[in-house]
Amino acid sequence: MKLPENAFKAAISQGQTQLGLWSAIRDPAVREMLAGCGFDWIVLDCEHSPADVPEVLAGLQAMAPYPVQPVVRVRSLEVAEIKKMLDIGAQTILVPFVQNAEEARLAAAAVAYPPAGLRGVAGSVRANRFGAIPDYFTRAREEICLIVQVETREAMDNIEEIATTEGVDGIFIGPADLAASLGHPGDLKHPEVKAAISEAIQRVRAAGKPAGFLSPDDELLDMALEAGCVFAALDVDVVALRRVVSNRVSVYRNRKPAPKPD
Repeated sequence: MKLPENAFKAAISQGQTQLGLWSAIRDPAVREMLAGCGFDWIVLDCEHSPADVPEVLAGLQAMAPYPVQPVVRVRSLEVAEIKKMLDIGAQTILVPFVQNAEEARLAAAAVAYPPAGLRGVAGSVRANRFGAIPDYFTRAREEICLIVQVETREAMDNIEEIATTEGVDGIFIGPADLAASLGHPGDLKHPEVKAAISEAIQRVRAAGKPAGFLSPDDELLDMALEAGCVFAALDVDVVALRRVVSNRVSVYRNRKPAPKPD
């Protein structure tokens, strides 16, 4: 059996725009449905949702038949958690709140087997098709994509060092935490925040790495794409669901009743 290819990693390394979605709804049927909606990548979020390894595994299994790349955002820069996500078959890992090159190096070590890294070796796991991929341990890193998240003033100061860290395949700009770090919590459209987002994306691209971004807001998303964003998440599933349902009920709450016939 061959090592599965990571089409998302190949695409972003070549600067090809990849459109994605953030998924916080843990139900595997929902994630299976989303996988068939035409996205190139979908984040299974563990940082800001109650999801853990069992829910991520179910999501990976549900999405497997579809041409979409699951991206697992782990809770934090924790080597043991990253190891578990890799073992259950995640090929693209997003690590939040990376502040400097030292933390970026630790993230890179977590996704690579020794002697290059720290990933623990398990002989028969879902990642190597339960032992059916004979060269998995020597080639796994080729198809693993590591994305680190820059989302604070400190990380912005270190963005070139983070971007050029060996083993980092892309950088995601976290707009909400960046806004808070800059003193504007909840105000992603503050001029200082918008300028910082554009600058961060441009600096990542100048350092030779693809940059990512998330926003359900068209203005911010267009701004990020114009700045050079390569992998862009267009929405969050729970936010999109609430928006559509709320709008639907609002229409009918405010709808005037049809006139009664005389």
